[in-house]
Amino acid sequence: MKFFGRQNEIKELQEIRNLSLQTARFTIVTGRRRSGKTSLLIKAYEDVQDMLYFFVARKSEAELCRDFIEEMTSKLQLPILGEVTRFADIFKYLLQLSKIRPITLIIDEFQDFKRVNPSIFSDMQKIWDLNKQEAHINLVVCGSVYSLMNIIFKNNKQPLYGRQTGEIKVTPFPPSVIKEILSTYNSAYTNDDLLALYSYTGGVAEYVEMMMDAGATTKEQMTERFIAKNSYFIYEGKNMLIEEFGKDYARYFEILQLIASGYTT
Repeated sequence: MKFFGRQNEIKELQEIRNLSLQTARFTIVTGRRRSGKTSLLIKAYEDVQDMLYFFVARKSEAELCRDFIEEMTSKLQLPILGEVTRFADIFKYLLQLSKIRPITLIIDEFQDFKRVNPSIFSDMQKIWDLNKQEAHINLVVCGSVYSLMNIIFKNNKQPLYGRQTGEIKVTPFPPSVIKEILSTYNSAYTNDDLLALYSYTGGVAEYVEMMMDAGATTKEQMTERFIAKNSYFIYEGKNMLIEEFGKDYARYFEILQLIASGYTT
């Protein structure tokens, strides 16, 4: 599916990048999973030459560093000598490099550094504080687990508390964008079709994309897609709880089951 909407967010992100040419910027981007945060960031900075994208996969720190070094070597066209096994060394290198060469650095699923090595946050705080005055880096960290991102940046006992210079929250598509998307894929859509798309997806970008890519552009097609035996949507609630709460998800799943059974107190 092609890119729709988000013009205000794109404008804001591009303005932040321009500000970073004068002084370092540290922006946090939050929003529920599947809301299109990554696509937004890539779109906003698609024309930026020195743009690095780091994805924090569930790997060891050394493995992540190898991935990040590969991205740096490809995008910056600079040889990285020796083996790097600590993210702190990469972050320090980029901050210092940005003093002579402006850099945009996107770190996706930033909260997952906590699983990799919690000390990364305190290392980043020290490096940021020592280099930010002279650096020209546009640092954008993106996270889907709001509870963890909130702790990392808004708990005054955490090392990165208050370090952000801006925050953008990515919300689901409004009805106007849903209408634009549906009309692109089905010019003869009805009001019932539009209502169905909004009702089934809630405006969540990935859900809308799944419907459109599957050719589900009428109310009947969307309903069939939504309730199919192996529908993605059937398991999505449980998957979201697991991603948000980890091993404690069962407790919250039980609460939802009780509410669904009519228990409200």
